[in-house]
Amino acid sequence: MGDVVHAAISTASVIIYFCCFVMGFGPVPNILCAEIFPTRVRGLCIAICALSFWIGDIIVTYTLPLMLTSVGLAGVFGMYAVVCLISWVFVFLKVPETKGMPLEVISEFFAVGSSAGQKN
Repeated sequence: MGDVVHAAISTASVIIYFCCFVMGFGPVPNILCAEIFPTRVRGLCIAICALSFWIGDIIVTYTLPLMLTSVGLAGVFGMYAVVCLISWVFVFLKVPETKGMPLEVISEFFAVGSSAGQKN
């Protein structure tokens, strides 16, 4: 009976994680990349963002077995949880809300932010 309970908990956990990720943090990089770059270079920049996303995904995939043997399952997912928490704090503090804003306004907003950083 213990194996069935563990399997049910594992399955429910994966489903809950997937639902939360898809509705929450998952689309942020793709949506943000589509909004912050000027129209003339948007396609190239989105491609570079997608490439970096997939490179990060490959790194996580290939380092998981090594990390499992060195720090164990709890350690690996503890590290992942810390990275997710840091990412959430970054998005909460640094990524502006763009809901309902036209792309032109968003482009101007990020252009002002980047030019202000260059003056300093």
